[in-house]
Amino acid sequence: MPPQVRSNIAKFLRSFLGITRILQIVFGAGLWITVAANKYDGPIHFVLFVAVLFWLLSLALFFITLLDKQDLVPLLGGERWLCTNLTHDVVAAALYLPAIGVMFYKTESYSYCNLNQYQHSCLYKVYLTAAVFACLCCLSYLLSVIYGGCRKSRGEQTVI
Repeated sequence: MPPQVRSNIAKFLRSFLGITRILQIVFGAGLWITVAANKYDGPIHFVLFVAVLFWLLSLALFFITLLDKQDLVPLLGGERWLCTNLTHDVVAAALYLPAIGVMFYKTESYSYCNLNQYQHSCLYKVYLTAAVFACLCCLSYLLSVIYGGCRKSRGEQTVI
């Protein structure tokens, strides 16, 4: 691997956006694995859709930026890459907010089985864990929005 590529990778992985992208990928995977590994129904399908969609998109943005190949992305790459990342983060944060609401609603609806005397299987802890992962995901996307917004307001066009 050429030294230039190695230094770009190291620079991105130590950057604020690189760290938040890793957190988004980890928390998003935690959310959708937690939900998908258990029985779910109704509005949880929306949560799973949001989690998987933005996990895949974050993964793609992460690797494209990591490999410094944003110039190869038609229409969205090159000098528009910061705007593309910022738009992705805004939409992700906006869709994670109702997903958090759904997870809190489902957690509350199963709160009756949190008692020690309740002997049947219950999804309360699963939904509570998923709600925490959804909150952490939303927080990491909001941090990326703030970071990208600050860079954009200073007139910068790169994500690093």
